[in-house]
Amino acid sequence: MTPIKNQGKTELCWAYAMLATIETEHLLRGDSVNLSAVYIGRQLSDYQSAVHNVQLPNQRAMGQTLLNMIQRVGIVDYDVLPDDASERLPAPRWVFMLGARYTPQEFAHSVCAPDEYVSLTCFPDSPYYQRIEVPVPDNWEHNRLLNIPADTLRRHVDRALRQRHPVCWESRGHAMAVVGLAHDEKGRTYYIMKNSWGSSDPYGGLVYMPAKKMWRDMIALYMTQEAYDNK
Repeated sequence: MTPIKNQGKTELCWAYAMLATIETEHLLRGDSVNLSAVYIGRQLSDYQSAVHNVQLPNQRAMGQTLLNMIQRVGIVDYDVLPDDASERLPAPRWVFMLGARYTPQEFAHSVCAPDEYVSLTCFPDSPYYQRIEVPVPDNWEHNRLLNIPADTLRRHVDRALRQRHPVCWESRGHAMAVVGLAHDEKGRTYYIMKNSWGSSDPYGGLVYMPAKKMWRDMIALYMTQEAYDNK
């Protein structure tokens, strides 16, 4: 995985988690990108106004919002706008990579195709294998996610992780990138999650979440179509 980042006092965990998922997926392909969530935070207010005619009092959203935003406003490299970037540091107009110059939108299209990721959820009261609007305040874009039975969804996730594909996980309060599986001496399963609260904690920025809690708190999951299709 790419280095642990720190969202600080922002509410951009959804952006950090989804970008971490994209970064890890690129590592699986033998590529490396390191992307700026600060750039997304700076673009969020204008995106809300221009696309949805809303202005929300916080920075909360869902992983699908990140996927939608980078297609519209682009993304830039982390080194250009790191976590501790001064507010006076302007957002760049160009991204320079391997001797070429891109707009943030062009760069975003090179790191994540429009339909590359599938958005998944599990709401037993709604029809399965149909797209539903997840009824949580963070889904102010009214995105629709594919509703999958819990046991089937878990098989997709565990299989993806065993093949080293990352998965973006969201609950009502936080979002993280799932990067692996673990178990303890009693055989209990844990999901290894890349957090965005810095690396000074005992596990260097990772969270070992018990499987029961992971699935109990899950609201939305995102993985590549390739991972979902077991390719």
